[in-house]
Amino acid sequence: MTDDPRRATGPARGPTADDDQGALGTVAKLAAEKFAPRAADYDREAVFPAEDFDDLFACGVLGVTVPREYGGLGYGPQQRDTLPLWEMTTMLARADLSLARCWEGHANSLVLIDALAAPEQKRRWFSGVVEQGEKWVAWSGEPQAPKPGENVRFGTALTPVEGGWILRGSKAFATGATGAQWAILLVDPDGPGGARGTREVRGRLLLLACDLSDPTVTVDTSWWDPVGMRATVSHVVRFHDTFIPRDQLVGAPGGYFDGQWQTAFVPHYAASFLGGALAAYEYGLAYLKRQGKGGDPYVQLRVGSMAVNVDTARLWLRHVAGLWDEGRLDEARIAGDRAWQVIARLAEETVHHVIDACGARSLIRPSPVERVLRDLTLYKLHDNADHVLATVGRAVLGEEYDPFFHRL
Repeated sequence: MTDDPRRATGPARGPTADDDQGALGTVAKLAAEKFAPRAADYDREAVFPAEDFDDLFACGVLGVTVPREYGGLGYGPQQRDTLPLWEMTTMLARADLSLARCWEGHANSLVLIDALAAPEQKRRWFSGVVEQGEKWVAWSGEPQAPKPGENVRFGTALTPVEGGWILRGSKAFATGATGAQWAILLVDPDGPGGARGTREVRGRLLLLACDLSDPTVTVDTSWWDPVGMRATVSHVVRFHDTFIPRDQLVGAPGGYFDGQWQTAFVPHYAASFLGGALAAYEYGLAYLKRQGKGGDPYVQLRVGSMAVNVDTARLWLRHVAGLWDEGRLDEARIAGDRAWQVIARLAEETVHHVIDACGARSLIRPSPVERVLRDLTLYKLHDNADHVLATVGRAVLGEEYDPFFHRL
């Protein structure tokens, strides 16, 4: 296993507890007063939550995982101050799971820049986030076969040229496609389809920063018409001989795999699952009290189950965040897979408890539960639950296992 540089450098100085509470309080207030009321419209129209990101920038938290010396908050696993990031994500997901997914992609991209980019790259790109509100995404999606009835073939091809590369082809599931200014593209220089979930690409996978304002980059909005997570605008993005300068290569070839960076992001997804569960739970609790159903023993049973579920999810996130911050990386990586699996199941179970306790009215708008149900159902498919659980099983059995890339 490749050594992680954080073992040698030790933890960076994180924000104080007062800083954490101030930032978290600001995000909680925005989520409750602005983001949650907007969520239904973003979902119906399937548009990027641009106003939400404008508000996050205005209140100074868009650089959430940017190191403090560059003007950010310094949260996240690279800076060893992980829990505040995941707590923020939970707050945003409680308002809108699509917003939280776009936020995750942005925050996780900045973690990669912090970990792998050169000093000049960090100065340039972090300044754009902190001072100009630029948003980042990271795209790997290159399905290796079309779905039934689909004629499109996805994938990227890279041609070396003087000073960089020419990129052509397409990425699918490109979250934030119509809202971001920059994308980190996971590209296999040997051909399309190999950027995710295959061992063969590990020594050569490139991370390329792409300026999405380039006119050779276009977005095909016809493909993304899902049951949930509609406001993530995870469209198909096409690259028509797009030039990527060599100074926009992030880290060395294979660095993403060598550092096992996906393992830092798997439990971050789980923080969003918890937020969706909390949105349903809080709606259900208020509804049941208002309807005077608190004396029903079956309602009591379901509410008790919901309360235990969300508390268990919180404890798992706290545990995994602590492992990252203490530099116990091998433990943190496999524990993140466990947390993903547990929290996904608990969140889904909690939403169904709300529906069963409250009845059909909980699925009629303006109830947020129907949107949470749709969003969570789709978002859980981001990774393959069977492969995640089997990975944990292989680790327990002492078998060889891949801690972070799970084939879909």
